[in-house]
Amino acid sequence: MPAERMLPTPEAEAVVRLARDVAAGELAPHAAAAEAEHRFPRDAFRRLGGLGLLSMPFEERWGGGGLPYEVYLQALEEIGGAWASVGVGVSVHALVCLVVSVHGGAEQRERWLPELLGGELLGAYCLSEYEAGSDPGAMRMRAVRHGDGYRLRGTKAWVTHGGEADFYVVFARTSDDRRDGISCFLVSGDAAGLEPQPPERKMGLNGSTTAALVFEDVEVGAERLIGGEGEGLPIALAALDSGRLGIAAVAVGLAQACLDCAVQYAGQRRTFGRRIIEHQGVAFMLADMAAAVEGARAAMLEAARRRDRGLPFSCQASIAKLLATDAAMSVSSDAVQVLGGAGYTQDFPVERMMREAKVMQIFEGTNQIQRLVIARHLGAAPG
Repeated sequence: MPAERMLPTPEAEAVVRLARDVAAGELAPHAAAAEAEHRFPRDAFRRLGGLGLLSMPFEERWGGGGLPYEVYLQALEEIGGAWASVGVGVSVHALVCLVVSVHGGAEQRERWLPELLGGELLGAYCLSEYEAGSDPGAMRMRAVRHGDGYRLRGTKAWVTHGGEADFYVVFARTSDDRRDGISCFLVSGDAAGLEPQPPERKMGLNGSTTAALVFEDVEVGAERLIGGEGEGLPIALAALDSGRLGIAAVAVGLAQACLDCAVQYAGQRRTFGRRIIEHQGVAFMLADMAAAVEGARAAMLEAARRRDRGLPFSCQASIAKLLATDAAMSVSSDAVQVLGGAGYTQDFPVERMMREAKVMQIFEGTNQIQRLVIARHLGAAPG
């Protein structure tokens, strides 16, 4: 059964209903086959863009929907519950659009945002490196002044949409200063010297291509510098707060889908003359799953509402990401348990969703990093 929601306006209800209908009718039926074939769902992003579901939280003057984050995340939750690879892709694409919309200049916004928000162009976010994942200040990729622009040299790792994106938001070192030596660039996917590596072989989310990108003296004009030189790290960290809410929404959607599957199965499967949902052991497990989903959704919406009101939300975003992704992992595992042997087969989606849930505890900052962020806000960070 769909999640019960209290949305702020009739318009918001219509948007979330549209997302639910598209997710159920156009995404979910193709998810299992596409994941099994490692097929990237580019057409799905074009379709979502055409429906306005890629542009929900952005300003109308650039083609956005002008909707609050509270609404966007609940629509994203519906998409992520139907097909997690697409949900993650929407969140990553929104991260790219956010960097351009908040930190880009007027000409940069006018030039790139309409096509990005409409789905004609797909974005990706290049922050992590093999030796600089949880510690972005340790990145080694360089951007060196060359003529009127820059040359980028180095390697970015674990890039969602790597090799598939039309544009990359890329963070590179312009000086040796650990914090103020990183700058942000917008790089075309077909730039000379940009070499995507073979996709990673992963446990799950196989429809979402993840690959390293090698930059061999990629030339970038000065007009593609986002913000000023040396402002890249604050841009990256600020954007990640919103990105963590996107991943929280996908995780809540996945957990809700697993709960729905488990409840439906438990209401039909019979043992010892009764439906298994009537056995206390199963009923209590389902109750714990429901509590985990509702708690994660509440944390996500609290952070989103703070963001919508212009209040600090970094700590709340980390709490939401931590709770939602841990809930996705535990609820998907319990859903497999409720279905028993059937849950371990590919006849039901919970097996795939359990594998997909694991990475959500890792990307956009591991859940150990989320605990560090929360502790810092409490003034109790170790070290």
